[in-house]
Amino acid sequence: MLFLSWLLFISFASLFSFNGEMISPRLNIPHIDKLVHFVFYFGLVVLAAKAAKEISKGILKPGKTLMYIVVFAIVYGILIELLQYGLTENRHGDVLDVLANSLGAVTGMLVAKRLVFKDWSLK
Repeated sequence: MLFLSWLLFISFASLFSFNGEMISPRLNIPHIDKLVHFVFYFGLVVLAAKAAKEISKGILKPGKTLMYIVVFAIVYGILIELLQYGLTENRHGDVLDVLANSLGAVTGMLVAKRLVFKDWSLK
């Protein structure tokens, strides 16, 4: 399942310490890591919504499903940042990363509402 693969990828990318040689020195864009966090959690929510719809065969209510997915993504992002702070030597937890994760998750919910659950209205 693509959702679980993406979740594992986020976990690995967040908890593995990359040395300076693995990242191109020409790529020096300030705060690009916040964009990466946003994209990771945006994708997480969209993929989770798609998986939930496919697994439930449309039985789940879109509003509650998306809310649970967003809460999971935000809590997961906080947990990853806490693990970075407590378990890794070269990584550190960052409140701004949590904010970028959360914004990505909420934006992913809005996109998933339109793309995955096309028939869902705001009523």
